[in-house]
Amino acid sequence: MVKALRYVSGDEVERGDQVRYHGELGKVEFVVCERTGDLETDWYLDEYSSGGFMISAEGFGRVFLTPGDIDEHLEVVKKTNTRDEAPIE
Repeated sequence: MVKALRYVSGDEVERGDQVRYHGELGKVEFVVCERTGDLETDWYLDEYSSGGFMISAEGFGRVFLTPGDIDEHLEVVKKTNTRDEAPIE
């Protein structure tokens, strides 16, 4: 199992977080740190054993980031409460 992913600020990366990545506003679609049974997210864990997360933004589309990609170019803008948010479809 991969440990929780964290922004440079120390906050945990969670589905639904609003972020800024290289100046573009985006949203965390999903985080994968362990197998979920979902073929799409489990594929990312198979390809990137360190886990990671998908963000999407109008300016650049979707990008999957691994722990090594977390740097000063990624910042959390607004945290979400994932227990209250419906899954992204």
